[in-house]
Amino acid sequence: MKSTSKSGTAALLSGVRVLVGRTRHQASALSSGLRDLGAEVLEIPFIEIRKPRSYKALDEALKNLTEYDWLILTSVNGVDALWERLRKLHLGGKPMRHLKVAAIGPATRQAIERHGVKVNVVPKQYVAESVVASLRRKVKGKRVLLARAKVARDVIPRELRKLGARVDVVEAYETVIPGTSRQRLRAALRSRHGRPDWITFTSSSTVRNFVELLGGKRGRGRPRHLGNEDDRVRLASIGPVTSSTLRELGLPVDTEAAEYTIPGLIKAISSRR
Repeated sequence: MKSTSKSGTAALLSGVRVLVGRTRHQASALSSGLRDLGAEVLEIPFIEIRKPRSYKALDEALKNLTEYDWLILTSVNGVDALWERLRKLHLGGKPMRHLKVAAIGPATRQAIERHGVKVNVVPKQYVAESVVASLRRKVKGKRVLLARAKVARDVIPRELRKLGARVDVVEAYETVIPGTSRQRLRAALRSRHGRPDWITFTSSSTVRNFVELLGGKRGRGRPRHLGNEDDRVRLASIGPVTSSTLRELGLPVDTEAAEYTIPGLIKAISSRR
């Protein structure tokens, strides 16, 4: 039986090296949680968050927030970008007082609530399909603002429009591949003594960027840097959408978080020790 003492818990991932592929400013929760369990953590971001080329659509929507009934945010990055623009436009929080707000998961909800805004809906499962299911009987005839990344799945706007909502999608930020990560990632996977045992993936974008960083094509081609089947690097997914992208690119899913959150991902890795 495994020890449940503090020291026993801390040793769960002792001797395990985990490569965290999150953006630098978002890696801390995942990295610290893994280190608390004794893992050695290597941080090499697969995604870099950048400002959009134009804030025109976002700014226009924020200036007219009183015309919307619902605001949907699907990431902490979207929350940060939206409130940064509210500050730049000197709009404060007043235009949001009438809005009902939906957040895709607990981290996004917490980021919103730090701004003093109530979150009305958080789905049971933290994926786009579950957001739609949670709003199914709430959006007919309503106007909805979805602030998100430049490139994202179209599940939410497409399905909400089918339900009779008027949905405006605005770009709050964009994700790009960090050029500085390419050499570091390849070196880590070639290293005899520093090679990771696990690599974490927290979105479909991290999967596609990982493949491209290793010289593959977005949407196809399995990297050959993971090692042979008997002694390869294992891959950990935060949830079913990310897992689907891994499989689509010919990559294995060695573990998937039961709860689609950072704590869930940590638990999934530690349970496979």
